[in-house]
Amino acid sequence: MTKKNKSTNPSVDTRSFWERNEASNGILLNETIKKYALSIFRAILLFGMCFMIIQPLLNKLAVSFMAEQDLYDTTITLIPKHFSLSNWKIAIDLLNYKTTLINTIWVSILVSVIEVFVCCLVGYGFSRFQFPLKRFWFFCVLLVIVIPPQTISTSLFLHFRYFNFFGQTINLRGSILPYIMLCLGCMGLKNGLYIFMIRQFFLGFPFELEEAAYVDGCGPFKTFFRIMVPGAKPIITSCFLFSFVWQWTDSFYSNMFLGRLQVLSINISSLVERFGMYLAKLNGGTAIAPQGYSNAILSTGVLLVVLPLIILYIFCQRLFVESLASTGVKM
Repeated sequence: MTKKNKSTNPSVDTRSFWERNEASNGILLNETIKKYALSIFRAILLFGMCFMIIQPLLNKLAVSFMAEQDLYDTTITLIPKHFSLSNWKIAIDLLNYKTTLINTIWVSILVSVIEVFVCCLVGYGFSRFQFPLKRFWFFCVLLVIVIPPQTISTSLFLHFRYFNFFGQTINLRGSILPYIMLCLGCMGLKNGLYIFMIRQFFLGFPFELEEAAYVDGCGPFKTFFRIMVPGAKPIITSCFLFSFVWQWTDSFYSNMFLGRLQVLSINISSLVERFGMYLAKLNGGTAIAPQGYSNAILSTGVLLVVLPLIILYIFCQRLFVESLASTGVKM
């Protein structure tokens, strides 16, 4: 009965591909060739882009497992002949990895939470309220995005080195206080970008939600925390992940303010020098680290810095993609 219905159904075309192509004067074949050619081109393009991104990591991963003699063997490209974990042990020891990792985690989380919270308040204010010089202040936000922080490094250094606290000069460098103060003032790392993203997201919210909340007796702050923030979870998630990753790998603000606090971005910049001192101590005198061996230790150190971010991406991939997709719809 089912076969009979399928054969008698006028909407089902039972002709072969070539019969339908002949009936369309070859248009069907041309469209099919274009479709598959475009799919193949897209696949090749995506494969090339992914390879360009992953290939440096694959090279570093291969070098990190090579013994010293393999580093100077021209016949070896990716697969080592003498598999060794010595590079990992040396890099972990030189980075003081356990302590440094814990410090980097809590600093990144603290800074990211403060940045996202303050930027949410400012972005919401730009999207909903009218105040004097609103366009000028938003222009300043755009300047924060465009102008690199290196241009104000001297003023930042002098300001926090000779910080005026009720007439007393205090040196705030060497602590996390300057970083927290910058984040509270929306002058932290990439804060202008977060304000812009959050503002654009809140502009897509219907004003009727706030009007209904005001009618029910909610004030601006209660409306923000009870109505707007729960609906802004996608953009908050995106900004938090961006802030966490950028803070994790930041060396500019970390070198300028954190000082004696060991974080991965600071220790990785001096890893080659530490390795030279390690060889000097090992050999009982002065020693210059071979270039190839130094590059292997540096590559291993870079992997140790990137590895927690890769693990974070694996567990947060779905949440991150969903937040970006939802943010794109709202914007």
